Amino acid sequence: MTSRSDASPAPDSAVTTGISNKGLRVGSIGMIGAVVIGISTIAPAYTLTGALGPTVSAVGFQVPAIILVGFIPMLLVALGYRELNSRMPDAGTSFTWAARAFGPWVGWMAGWGLVAATVIVLSNLAGIAVDFLFLLIAQISGNADIAELTRVVPINIAVCLLFMFLATVVSYRDLQTTQRLQYGLVGFQVLVLLVFAGAAVVEMLNGNAFDASPVQASWFNPFEVDSFSSFAAGLSLSIFIFWGWDVILTMNEETKDPDRTPGRAATVTVFLIVALYLLIAVALLMFAGNGTGALGLGNEDIQENVFFHLSGPILGPLAFLVSLAVLTSSASSLQATFVGPARTLLAMAHYGALPARFAKVSPRFFTPGYATVVSAIVASAFYAVMRVVSENVLTDTITALGAMICFYYGLTAFACVWYFRKQWFDSVRNVFLTLLAPLVGGVILAVLFVTTLIDSADPSYGSGSAIGGVGLVFVITVVIIMVGIALMIAQRVTNPAFFRGETLGRDAPASVRRRRTS
Repeated sequence: MTSRSDASPAPDSAVTTGISNKGLRVGSIGMIGAVVIGISTIAPAYTLTGALGPTVSAVGFQVPAIILVGFIPMLLVALGYRELNSRMPDAGTSFTWAARAFGPWVGWMAGWGLVAATVIVLSNLAGIAVDFLFLLIAQISGNADIAELTRVVPINIAVCLLFMFLATVVSYRDLQTTQRLQYGLVGFQVLVLLVFAGAAVVEMLNGNAFDASPVQASWFNPFEVDSFSSFAAGLSLSIFIFWGWDVILTMNEETKDPDRTPGRAATVTVFLIVALYLLIAVALLMFAGNGTGALGLGNEDIQENVFFHLSGPILGPLAFLVSLAVLTSSASSLQATFVGPARTLLAMAHYGALPARFAKVSPRFFTPGYATVVSAIVASAFYAVMRVVSENVLTDTITALGAMICFYYGLTAFACVWYFRKQWFDSVRNVFLTLLAPLVGGVILAVLFVTTLIDSADPSYGSGSAIGGVGLVFVITVVIIMVGIALMIAQRVTNPAFFRGETLGRDAPASVRRRRTS
């Protein structure tokens, strides 16, 4: 049974009860726990091993510059997110904030962008975990044939679904279980990456590098990139490697001091990640260079798994630690990434933008149980179907993820600008944090989104696959958006209250009317 009533914002009303209006447990996560979960979702080991090589191919030695440039819109958008969270701490994040700024229709699409992106990446994370599990077993046993088991489709899918099931079980439980698990997984991952980078620098200084390349100031100069297309391609990859920090904001109703902790934790996470990325990128460029030789970072044969190919020459008998770190990274990120879509779906149902059953919360763990299970089922089915159809389809779907990230991050940044329009000039701080920072970040992401759409229409983009002479990445991106629009229209027909602005919208007061489930 559902009912609507005026209520104060969830975190405020939950101070005495310990439970938010959506049924989530307040105060489960502190500052350090939020940062750890944020780093886990970004998954630096998993992300860099696949993204570093293609980025080098696009921009050469200017990878550090591109990482810094990609960091700028992420930081600017994070500042906008922090301001929105301070005013409206809500698990719906992009969905809720865009709806409050631009109305229900735009808000629904912002929520869809977040959910679609995270469900896609969930399937990829599970697939990567499978690959590195077999690689690790092959390294430890000395039997290279074991690594090839990942290419056996039935085995690959079966193990992938097992990973997905285990991650779902942990995610279904309370956030404290997630937090405790992530402390160990993230700590190990970061430690191995630091050792890996340090060893690469030592090998280079000792004259044992594959293609010794002393670090130069030009590596940090984005104007050294040959063309705007290369710059845009590199920047798009850079945006992808930072993606995931916003999961911290989706936990805002479950954190201690929800007005401040999530925003601060997101900002700290972005700074820590950029420092780690710069260290690793510089170290591996110093060791391997950007050429197309056997171990050069420009060699397409090693770009799918850069860390695996360089770990042996750099760490010798300890190379298996790198594979274990990437396996740990993808598995821990798989589990942590469930937090975002589950809470977004919960919030959308809470306000009537989705069927009420998505608002169901586990009475034992106070987590969005139904939404978590649905996310797992959809991601599992998506991976299984795409893996059977073609590896290229799966690869191009992940490439299309970059466009979806720009889509919903950009919408949220513009929502910050518009929502605070009456307070822009109240102070110098407001000018920067509610106008300039989110506006510049949003414009950069909007340009990247449009550029990616235009470039991806070329059949040579991504894997080179095409449908009717149009690049598969473009087709996938457009299909994802059109599916979102179709679902939105269907929901408008079956449950129009949200779309009339009755539960959440531009005209809703600060203390909005919320949808409850009992």
